Amino acid sequence: MHDTGFASEPAAEALPEPAAESATEATPGPPGGHDETDFGAEFLALERELSVFMRRARASSGELARAVHPDLEPAAYGLLVRLEETGPQRATTLAGYFGVGKATISRQVAALESLGLITRSPDPDDGRASLLQLTSGGHDRFTRVRDARRAKYARRLASWERPEISELARLLHRLNSLGGAEESPGPRG
Repeated sequence: MHDTGFASEPAAEALPEPAAESATEATPGPPGGHDETDFGAEFLALERELSVFMRRARASSGELARAVHPDLEPAAYGLLVRLEETGPQRATTLAGYFGVGKATISRQVAALESLGLITRSPDPDDGRASLLQLTSGGHDRFTRVRDARRAKYARRLASWERPEISELARLLHRLNSLGGAEESPGPRG
């Protein structure tokens, strides 16, 4: 395990490498050789590392948002990332991508518009809808912050090999692709 320099919290213990599955083992049972009630050491380590990662991501998101604009909500920063990456999008498309409701997106969009970071234009495919895109000033502010963030990642991951960084990105993409389709754990009591 590599030291990323992201914080001074202790690193998780190294997990044993998973055993390769043989062709006969891969057919019976659930994919990956475990079922949803199998909470082995791998899942406990995953939970621990994701908890630390999410805590740090929330703090980082707040810093990034404030660097773009002092009044920008941390949650709205992700909308800027997505709009810069994809170009103009409908609010409903953004809501679907992030797995949030229309009310949440509407509030964040209104805040971004009032800060002059995004603008609306008519959707040429549907006159009833509008497309959201970064303003020139929003793009400039976002790009400055994004470039500084990427430089910080490069410094922190300097000891990693490029294939390791690619593998991390691939695995995070795979995890993110699962989306929020899982049911919530239910009421707490």
